[in-house]
Amino acid sequence: MIWTNRPTGTGRAKGGARSLLALSLAAALAFPALPAFADVRRSDQIGDSTVEGLGLSVGDCPDVAADYAVLVDSEGNPLFQRDANAPAQIASITKVMTALVSMDYLKLDEQVSVSDTAATIGESSANLMAGDTMSFETALKALLVPSGNDAAVAIAEAAGAAILKDEPGLADTPAAAFVAKMNAKAKELGCADTVYENPHGLDDGSFAGALHSTAADQALVARKAMENDAIAAIVKGGSTSIVVKRNGANTQIDLETTDALLEMYDRAIGIKTGETLLAGPSFMGAASDGSMKLYAVVLHSDTAQTRFDDAQALFEWGYRHYIDYRLVNADQTVSMAANSTVTEVPLVAQVELADRHGDTLDVTIADPNASVRVFDLDGNVSQDVQIDGSRLSGVVKAGQKVGTISFKQHNETIASYDLLAAETVDAPGIFDRISNWFWGLFGSSDDRQNVVTVHNNTPIIKNNQKNQA
Repeated sequence: MIWTNRPTGTGRAKGGARSLLALSLAAALAFPALPAFADVRRSDQIGDSTVEGLGLSVGDCPDVAADYAVLVDSEGNPLFQRDANAPAQIASITKVMTALVSMDYLKLDEQVSVSDTAATIGESSANLMAGDTMSFETALKALLVPSGNDAAVAIAEAAGAAILKDEPGLADTPAAAFVAKMNAKAKELGCADTVYENPHGLDDGSFAGALHSTAADQALVARKAMENDAIAAIVKGGSTSIVVKRNGANTQIDLETTDALLEMYDRAIGIKTGETLLAGPSFMGAASDGSMKLYAVVLHSDTAQTRFDDAQALFEWGYRHYIDYRLVNADQTVSMAANSTVTEVPLVAQVELADRHGDTLDVTIADPNASVRVFDLDGNVSQDVQIDGSRLSGVVKAGQKVGTISFKQHNETIASYDLLAAETVDAPGIFDRISNWFWGLFGSSDDRQNVVTVHNNTPIIKNNQKNQA
């Protein structure tokens, strides 16, 4: 296995020229399509294991420059992690929590005013002026599109005032009350190591303090924020313009998005950039392929452009490792006559009926075309067939539910379907009943169990494309 790293500006360890040449040649032969420097680390986590533990090659891993990174699926399951639980500065990614919390206290058509404090906060700005008024929805655009610190303070002051009306003893000022709610929301979402100190993310000078979070915590924030339709629409929409009331007249302000990934990657749907000297270039992103969303957080990347490259690399790697896995892979079919029609169905299992000597029941699945999307690096799929013996007494009719089949990957159930009788079987006859009576008196119950033979297969995922739907 060849491991290389992108230069970080700290210099390379010295070594012999022949060794370096041999290493470079080996890397070129092993991975001719890779960039010259692929930043992959043995400690990077894939699922709940490490790259080294899984024995993955460089080509199997995403090329990410950021010091801290995470990629999660729509359910929050981590697909890739790099020091995702280590504390780091997050800069203007803070504003996503600002948007999320403010939605709890302000209506979209509620008016927000810009104070002197908000207008003069400095750094990244939406070009708002003291005295400007606008709807809360407009203020959200000024917050999230150009990353307006002025909008962040204006929103925090407006929402904070509403908070203090309900909880007057929470804090001394509306802004402080709002920050308290930001930290409360972080705990509510399950953030393990996150502290907010302001609504904009500035972290030096007069704003120096304990502000920090982790890539994993911010992935929780990202997923929650994108559940909100208003926030999701704004961060997906890119550059736009807003109208504010200024000195009694409507004034248009053009807002240029800081999210360059929206133009780079056709699956990108947001969310937020961040950058300070302490945080470095950072990004919280979301992508959708139409059926599934992925969320990436990269903190302290190399350059403003590299953070987007990192996010795109994570998204492309994630989608590349999702496959549509066909769940029904039976080698045989049988004819099932039910509801006045006869159809060929897969023979998923056969049940040797304990109370009918010599009789078996063919079993099929409710959805012969069942498939599920799986992350191929999470391992193979297993199946568990459960037959409900109480449903087999008396006449068993074709199409009748007789049990369930569940599929698991990585010890988690990923799909479950009803199992159906593929044929009609008569109730036990007189001789069966007499035999059953004697067995009840003298036999062992263990000898009278329904015996199930499973005919469905769960093909190995790795390097096997035949099981794909």
